[in-house]
Amino acid sequence: MESLLTNPIELLFIVPTLLIAITVHEFAHAYAADRLGDPTPRSQGRLTLNPLAHLDPLGTIMLLLFRFGWGKPVQFDPYNLEKPRQDAAIISFAGPGANFLMAIAASGIAHLSLSQNLNPLLTSFAILFIQYNLFLAVFNLIPVHPMDGGKILIGLLPRDTAYELDKTLNQYGFIILLALILPIFGRPLVWTILGPVLTILMHFLIPNGTIFT
Repeated sequence: MESLLTNPIELLFIVPTLLIAITVHEFAHAYAADRLGDPTPRSQGRLTLNPLAHLDPLGTIMLLLFRFGWGKPVQFDPYNLEKPRQDAAIISFAGPGANFLMAIAASGIAHLSLSQNLNPLLTSFAILFIQYNLFLAVFNLIPVHPMDGGKILIGLLPRDTAYELDKTLNQYGFIILLALILPIFGRPLVWTILGPVLTILMHFLIPNGTIFT
């Protein structure tokens, strides 16, 4: 929140950045499920780029304040999938994957804008866009339920191991997630864990190491 109050550029660009990042993330889930044979997202109106269909109030607030958040989960029926565990992993990765692709595209725009001396506001928006897409992607890859990373992990493991772990994550995953994101010791533990990963990614994607803090 302090960043938003002291950085007027971030405050100006935060709404469109969040709308695009979350909307495309959830649309990618819905699109992947639809292509893999499950009509559930389409029937629930999720196969759209309308932000109103995808925003989760709490997840959006978390992303705004702590830069870790989520959209309204896309529901899919594994019984409609040919390979339920593996296809669920693909569907789950589609969201973070879309955020990574948008971050890479924004990186190209930021580098081009700087090299060609284009409007500095364009550069600032692109840099902020990189950051929030990376935040959303990496956070959602945490390998616990209900995050995307939980389903991805289950899809990658051998069946018996996946079955046992899935039961454990269904029972304790949300508790683990709360322990990670709540500032119990003054700073969310998730930032300590994922911060170095985000720093490395931003080092490669953001020109000149310019980062909003």
